[in-house]
Amino acid sequence: MTQTLEADGSAAVDRPRGGSMLVLYLSLGGLAFAVLQSLVAPALGTIGRDLGADTSSVSWVITAYLLSASVLTPILGRLGDMIGKRKVLIGVLIALGVGTLVAALAPNLAVLIVARALQGAAGAILPLSIGIVRDEMPRDRVAVIVGLLSAIFGIGAGVGIVAAGPIVEHLSWHWLFWLPLALVVVALLGAVFGMKESPVRTPGKLDVPGAGILSVGLVALLLAISKGQSWGWGEAKTIGLLALGVVALAAFVLVELRVREPLVDMRLMRVRGVWATDIVSLILGFAMFGTFLLVPTLLQLPAMTGYGFGKSVSQSGLFLLPTVVTMVIFGPLAGILNRKYGPKLPMFLGAVFVVAAFAVPAVAHGSLWQVVLSGVLAGAGIGLAFAAMSNAIIESVPATQTGEATSVNTIARTIGSSIGTAVVAAVITSHTTAQGLPTDDAFTYGFGACAVVAVIAVAAALALPSARRRHDQAVAAGVGDLPPEPAELHVPHLGR
Repeated sequence: MTQTLEADGSAAVDRPRGGSMLVLYLSLGGLAFAVLQSLVAPALGTIGRDLGADTSSVSWVITAYLLSASVLTPILGRLGDMIGKRKVLIGVLIALGVGTLVAALAPNLAVLIVARALQGAAGAILPLSIGIVRDEMPRDRVAVIVGLLSAIFGIGAGVGIVAAGPIVEHLSWHWLFWLPLALVVVALLGAVFGMKESPVRTPGKLDVPGAGILSVGLVALLLAISKGQSWGWGEAKTIGLLALGVVALAAFVLVELRVREPLVDMRLMRVRGVWATDIVSLILGFAMFGTFLLVPTLLQLPAMTGYGFGKSVSQSGLFLLPTVVTMVIFGPLAGILNRKYGPKLPMFLGAVFVVAAFAVPAVAHGSLWQVVLSGVLAGAGIGLAFAAMSNAIIESVPATQTGEATSVNTIARTIGSSIGTAVVAAVITSHTTAQGLPTDDAFTYGFGACAVVAVIAVAAALALPSARRRHDQAVAAGVGDLPPEPAELHVPHLGR
């Protein structure tokens, strides 16, 4: 018998039981989206030359994807809570498939940019997938499966960086889209024929004014961040967009506090388990893309500089494989730790590993083993923390609000990755040789900046409630599908 949930998220009947094929289909969809997020970045130069576009123009291939994902993720996450997560997931996968097909066939840059905007709709795959797992899987398996799905987003981003070079060198940039398209098709068929619609709904109507204001705020903010380096941080349009973004997001909060059916329930942002997790997500998004920019750049610099390693694009990508492998291992491990001790421990350990991952090359990066060690630590930290973040969210909010809460967390990660890319790029370009190459100090400062910022993630993880306090707060908030209260470990705690 299927389960229905009351408005407060409490269970009414038995939970439906999903199977391993459900997890496979969700994993493939998430992997395709994550791969497409990073796969294009190393190939921008090749794409620009082939399509006759300059560097500034071709960068819109990434910007369009980023803006679309940021705007549509909260809207589609909320729609999933309202009309059914499976229905919305099918629509999202169709958009991703069409966008990927059009990108593979794109005859010019304009068509490719439109295709990338279509692909960005798939940013909602993670919050929708987490909601489906929470609704359909036995509660004792949810933590591990959510850990796996969350880690896949980091894994996919790493796979994209690793695979881009060999694909472009041995095939063509069009295959950057043909190969992920196969994953999308399998995931779509699985969603259509292998999934049942979740009975967990939050009836209502979409907050259109709120969606519009949020869209303006996110587009302005992310456009300024992603283009600030090329436009100039002191330029009027950069400052104007930053100001517009901040004002619009402040207006969004005020509007959401007053409407009956908000796009994002701002009361959720007062929950310590939610806002602390969103801060961790923001910071680790920054750190992850700092890794993806700093490490390949360092490896590809000519050895004659005295600090570069002279590797090709394909070779430098292979040095990120240890990062990907450790993400694969530590993502599910975080789920196991979460089931036994709650999400605070793996999130704290993950943040500590990320700090260490940047501290090592900030101190010394003259040997390959130091670069590889940094990658291993980063993979372990991101795998642990990403998995713990999603579990912390779903143990803090009712099942009827899973989509909107995890969507905000996903946006925080996207904004963090944009800021990380912009900051690291600014550090690199501000420390160059007469030949225009980054200096050795550029990497010391870049890794050091990421390490310092990652300390904020450690503090935010420590701010999470203790296991018992989190459990009591969740019960008070109406979370009706909590696992048994986990064993208490005396992890340090910041705040009351």
